[in-house]
Amino acid sequence: MVIVVALGGNALLERGQRPDAAVQQENVERAVQALAPLAADSTLVITHGNGPQIGLLAAESAADLALSRPYPLASIGAETQGLMGFWLAQALRTALPGRPVVAVVTQTVVALDDEAWTRPTKPIGPVYAPGPADELAATRGWQFVPDGSGYRRVVPSPRPRRVVELDVIECLVRAGTIVVCGGGGGVPVVSLGDGRLVGAEAVIDKDRTSALLAEALGAELLLLLTDVAGVERDHGTPAATVIRATSVDELRQGHYPEGTMGPKVEAACRFAARTGRRAVIASLDDAVAAAAGAAGTVVCPARFA
Repeated sequence: MVIVVALGGNALLERGQRPDAAVQQENVERAVQALAPLAADSTLVITHGNGPQIGLLAAESAADLALSRPYPLASIGAETQGLMGFWLAQALRTALPGRPVVAVVTQTVVALDDEAWTRPTKPIGPVYAPGPADELAATRGWQFVPDGSGYRRVVPSPRPRRVVELDVIECLVRAGTIVVCGGGGGVPVVSLGDGRLVGAEAVIDKDRTSALLAEALGAELLLLLTDVAGVERDHGTPAATVIRATSVDELRQGHYPEGTMGPKVEAACRFAARTGRRAVIASLDDAVAAAAGAAGTVVCPARFA
């Protein structure tokens, strides 16, 4: 059984935590402990978000006086894949001795005519107070959206069209290797039409790439794990409740925030509708129960009887 597991970037660096390496490594180890039981009878393909991490590195690069210009987002995205892939692979080897594990720096092709280039929605980095956010918008040209009591930077998030390393990942999965890939949705690249690929100034949503991967790999299950218990009905109101079981058609009738729950719902619905298999949106701590359909929001292609 192949399970594609998407780990939210905020699940690996919780809101309000200092982005120290030691803090993130502890979170990675906790995440792997939650996932390890799933590997007993399945091959895992693990993707991860990188919103907090790429935002941190982008801010550091922009403030580095030794640079004539900041590093491109595509290059910083590759950095986060290497760093987080290293942490995850280390923790997986410790938790699952004897199991082959590899982290693959992944490129994802996006289209130049995607509407996302003119409508940034992907939040990255920390939450800024209004004053610092205004200053960064003026000095660096960054765009911000409200986030709680502050503001968070947003960047374009074009839709993934193709995972460049899919054939390699497929070979590794067939050999029973646990693969960490698609970090941050993959490094966004555009095709020049002559075989060359070049990096793009964007961050792809990892849930959309995870659905693409899960379908292409013939996965039996897509697990979208985050820091909340599932998709809520009446979100943001006192009447909010977690939707436990739903169909693609029912879930698509709701409205969900772009850049957070929206892409998860879209990814779950895409996978269930196109494959006829289950997708589950759940808390990382409920990973095992979610895989069994006993926690989170279970999304099936058709209405439950």
